[in-house]
Amino acid sequence: MRIQLSRQALLSELRAQVKDLSEQNLLACYQCGKCSAGCPSIEAMDVMPSQIIRWVQLGQIETALKSKTIWLCASCQTCKVRCPRSVDLARIMEALRQLVLRENVNYVHPNMISSEDLEELPQIALIANFRKFTP
Repeated sequence: MRIQLSRQALLSELRAQVKDLSEQNLLACYQCGKCSAGCPSIEAMDVMPSQIIRWVQLGQIETALKSKTIWLCASCQTCKVRCPRSVDLARIMEALRQLVLRENVNYVHPNMISSEDLEELPQIALIANFRKFTP
């Protein structure tokens, strides 16, 4: 696969969203491969976890989102424990999953909910909905 770097890819909105959602310094990873070497799910993955973070670093988010690796990450934290830079790759994988799940979702705006619905719906459902579907 050939990757073309551009300033636009490195400053993409999706890359910024991954950084915000994961709260990780994406550039801290220097590709030592310890995350991939210790991953218990590596056999089932289509690409190594270290490749996912490299794609994110290079702004190739769409490529990472199409990978089945992000769905096979068990969030076991082995990668974080092994990482010499304490990059929590499981959080990055979760951020990528969230981007896929949020795609084509109509956002919920509190002022669009009828007063009847506000009275009838369980409060916990409303809060969960706002957390998931509010920009």
